[in-house]
Amino acid sequence: MLKELIAAGVLVAVAGVSFVQPLVTLPTVACYPACARAELRNHELQRASLRKGDFVLADLRDTDLSAANLLYANLRQANLRNSQLVEADLGSANLMQADLRGADLTGARLRFADLRGADLRGANLSQADLRGARLAGARLERAVLQAALLTEADLSEANLYRADLSNADLQRSNLTGADLRMARIAGAQFAGADTGQALLPN
Repeated sequence: MLKELIAAGVLVAVAGVSFVQPLVTLPTVACYPACARAELRNHELQRASLRKGDFVLADLRDTDLSAANLLYANLRQANLRNSQLVEADLGSANLMQADLRGADLTGARLRFADLRGADLRGANLSQADLRGARLAGARLERAVLQAALLTEADLSEANLYRADLSNADLQRSNLTGADLRMARIAGAQFAGADTGQALLPN
């Protein structure tokens, strides 16, 4: 029995002595999964499991969602201003017209996420995985996208004025009509990208 408890992580053996290991309790949200228009400002939701949750028009300003599971979540028009989404999983999430100004999405997983019309001004998307994401018409002025993966992403008509795209991978992305004036693109990869009618850096 002792071996089974150690294997399950309930007990930890150190130098032949077994200690009880406290179970990790993940944060929960009372309204989950139906949290449309919920007031969740300044909550601590690190590593929370919120997969497929409905957060349409929810107020999540200043909330810490680092490493949270938000796969397939509906965050359309949600207010995530200055939120912490470091290494959060937002794969295939709906973030259309969401307010992500000043949000920290460092290392976040956003593959195939829908960010059309989202406001990401000043957001940090360094090393974020945005492969196949839809960012048409998104506002990314002064956003930091250093080493971000944007392969095959749709950035048509996106505003990337003064954005930092250093070492970003934009291969085969759609940049038609995008505004890249004053953007930092040192080390960025654009092979196969469509830049038709885009405003490019000088």
